[in-house]
Order: sequence, then structure tokens, then C-alpha cells
Amino acid sequence: MDYYGAGIGKLIESLQSLPGIGVKSAQRLAFHLISMPEEQVRSIADSMVYARENVHFCRECQTLTDGDICPICASSKRDHSVIMVVENSRDLAAYERTGGYDGVYHVLQGVISPLLGVGPNDIRLKELMQRLQDAAGETPVKEVIIATSSTVEGESTAMYIARLIRMLELPVKITRIASGVPVGGDIENVDEVTLERALKGRTEL
Repeated sequence: MDYYGAGIGKLIESLQSLPGIGVKSAQRLAFHLISMPEEQVRSIADSMVYARENVHFCRECQTLTDGDICPICASSKRDHSVIMVVENSRDLAAYERTGGYDGVYHVLQGVISPLLGVGPNDIRLKELMQRLQDAAGETPVKEVIIATSSTVEGESTAMYIARLIRMLELPVKITRIASGVPVGGDIENVDEVTLERALKGRTEL
């Protein structure tokens, strides 16, 4: 039954299509947007359109950015000889919040999951291997920290990455974040202190 009319109903329906947004949350957001000044609503809408049209993968690390390379990859203050491999851009942001890591990242944009039909070619593994090979003649990568989640998929992806790197026969140290990250947990939901301890306590694979 349509309680509000087509305009509000369409807005609620659109908001409800977002992940984690149910009917009640969509209604609250819709009513809040309607009560906001028009210029603020237009600003939000413009930001969404800009992001959709301009955000893409960083040429170096494969995180999301609106530039050719992201600010972390472009920074001369970061240690480019250490690469942390994470599942997604949210995990990158979680590690950045700890303030305890000064290297760079490589974002897989997923993990290997045969049950979901996600294989090695469906995530950014080729880009990581190419990056390591390209760096060998310039600023060699000394360490790759594998920081995938402690799920079955995350662990199997970590072992697969370690095997691929060893096949390159490069003098690269391969480490795995310590078990301070709970088994079965997602990186983005872990607090900063635990993440920092896991990073400092990483082990070699």
C-alpha cells in the first residue's frame, strides 16, 4: 500500500536498495533528506554522481581513487619497499586509522572463494605479481605483508599469494599478520589496537 505518494515511495525504494538499509532505515533517511535544505541535498547528489563517474582503481595499488594513483602511492613519505596486501579499500582505511604502518598497499578487491565462483583471475593478483616484477629493477620490494581476513577464504587466499610470490624467485620476505585478528572476523570490524598488534606480530610464511 502506498502511504506517501510516488515521490517519497520511489526515494524509500531507492535507499532500500543500498546494502544494510532496511525499510525503516530507508524511511528515516528519506524523511531526513526531504527535511534538509535543497542545496545540501543537491550537494549530496552531486557527490554521489561525481564519485560514480570519476572513481576508479589506482594504477599502482588497485584501491579506489579519483586520480591516476592514490595519495598513499603518490607519497614520498611512505616506504615503497613494503607492501601490505588487503582484501578491499575498507581494510586499507582500517589499517590507516591505526597510524602504525608507513608502507604502501595492494588491494585485491576480493578473496578467492570457489563456492561463490571467485577464482584467482577475478581478483587483483596479476597486478600484484606484475608490480613485484616491475619493482625488482627499480626500488625492490623487501617485504609483502599478507593481511587478508582470518576466514577460510582469507587464509586460503594468503597461502595462494605466498606460493605465487615464491614462484617469482624474488628476494622478498613474505609475512602474515598475527592472530590478534579473530578467526572468522572481518578486518574492517576490528579495533585499531588489535590491528596494530596483529601487524607488529606478523609471522613469516
